[in-house]
Amino acid sequence: MTIVLEITLVLLTYLLGSIPFGYILTKKSTGKNIREFGSGNIGSTNVKRVAGKKIAFFTQLLDMLKGLLPVSTVIILSKYCEIQFHENFIFSVAFASILGHNFSIFLKFKGGKGVNTTLGASLLLAPEAVLISVAIYFIVKLVFKYVSLGSLSIAVSMPVVSMIFSQSNSTFIYLLICSILIILMHTDNIIRLIKGEENK
Repeated sequence: MTIVLEITLVLLTYLLGSIPFGYILTKKSTGKNIREFGSGNIGSTNVKRVAGKKIAFFTQLLDMLKGLLPVSTVIILSKYCEIQFHENFIFSVAFASILGHNFSIFLKFKGGKGVNTTLGASLLLAPEAVLISVAIYFIVKLVFKYVSLGSLSIAVSMPVVSMIFSQSNSTFIYLLICSILIILMHTDNIIRLIKGEENK
């Protein structure tokens, strides 16, 4: 019976992660299809360029909640309803939200780059790694001015911080996979950074 619940939760989490809030909010506020403007990405950085700071803020918040709420649900069900999930199942839920955001079923499996959703999904699983990585992000962004470089610093620092704080092997592997995915999703940004053509 537990396996049915686990599969259901993973599928529902993927669907929640797939909700393209950046696309929806930008369309509603400006009438524009965000995928046709700026970088074409549905994340908060491109939303800010197309729809402004306010819409970008709500996009960022909602994208983080897509990861945070499913993980919180599993913790609540496990702690208060005493449901015995399989070991490391919570990481599957966290990753499902990220995959939903990056490869949304509602956008023909296109989506964002997953930074905000990764932060939301990982906050309760590895709070030190998330908070320190966010601090590093702001430092890198302040010094170099590139949002993409800041995002890449989050990807690199999360598993490193996890290792420094001696978190579980499962947590480290989960964060390492998230890190690799973020870097892969930023391939075009990395190329532009190398060429000196990246937008700030």
